[in-house]
Amino acid sequence: MNVILAESAGFCFGVKRALDIAFRTAKVNKNVFMLGDIVHNEEVVNRIRKTGIKKIKNLGVGVGKTLLIRAHGTGKDILNKAKKSGYKIVDATCPMVKEIHNIAARMESKGYQIIVAGDKKHDEVLGIIGQLRNKAIVIDDIKLIDQDKIRKIDKACVVVQSTQNLETVTDIVGFLKKRIKELKFFNTVCGPTRMKQEEIKKIPLNNDAVVIIGSKNSANTRRLYEISRSLNPKSYWINSKKEIKPAWFKWVNSIGVTAGASTPETTIQDIVNYLSELN
Repeated sequence: MNVILAESAGFCFGVKRALDIAFRTAKVNKNVFMLGDIVHNEEVVNRIRKTGIKKIKNLGVGVGKTLLIRAHGTGKDILNKAKKSGYKIVDATCPMVKEIHNIAARMESKGYQIIVAGDKKHDEVLGIIGQLRNKAIVIDDIKLIDQDKIRKIDKACVVVQSTQNLETVTDIVGFLKKRIKELKFFNTVCGPTRMKQEEIKKIPLNNDAVVIIGSKNSANTRRLYEISRSLNPKSYWINSKKEIKPAWFKWVNSIGVTAGASTPETTIQDIVNYLSELN
């Protein structure tokens, strides 16, 4: 079979940068902690754990300790609390996510209601709304929008979780424009996400089957799978070659492969090699 790997498959700039910072920090500091996982991928999490970086749920006393801020970012309250507790802060937040923070805070200071198009419980979204003084509105599904609440808003600013589906964002913004008199929209879907989504609109149409690689708790990988599945029913979401069933590829001549932004190169190559050897 012909196995075609997407150009954008795997780590994005923000993930690479966060991992580089984490590994460098672990080399020079013994007591390094994180509130959660650095990215949403089990293999990467295991690598980080082996460096000695510890995952914690609560801050506690931070004297003599370093707090590594993850790629998804964090809210101001957590950051301020960590500093007051004595932590040394090392910030590995993706610069593109930082820019969303800046836009949201700036537009709020101008009197705009902040609306975030994103997954309500996602770490990145929690970090964005954690920059604000007032409560933001988070929309993850156009069907669940509180229309009465929206109509009471005079002016609003929409920012977007960096890994959101562009088509979903377009639908949400179109809906809001009809109901809010003054609406500012900042399309903060990042470049790597746009490239991945553009590719995944073509891959399912140009191949008999598609394999999407990434952790099941990865939001950006889930979106790639959803787009692919809507275009080609022979779309399979896996995290390792152990999950592959050869029967999936009966009568298949070509397989398109892509991977989420937090999927390591080693995992991708392992799966590509395995698929290439299938008869």
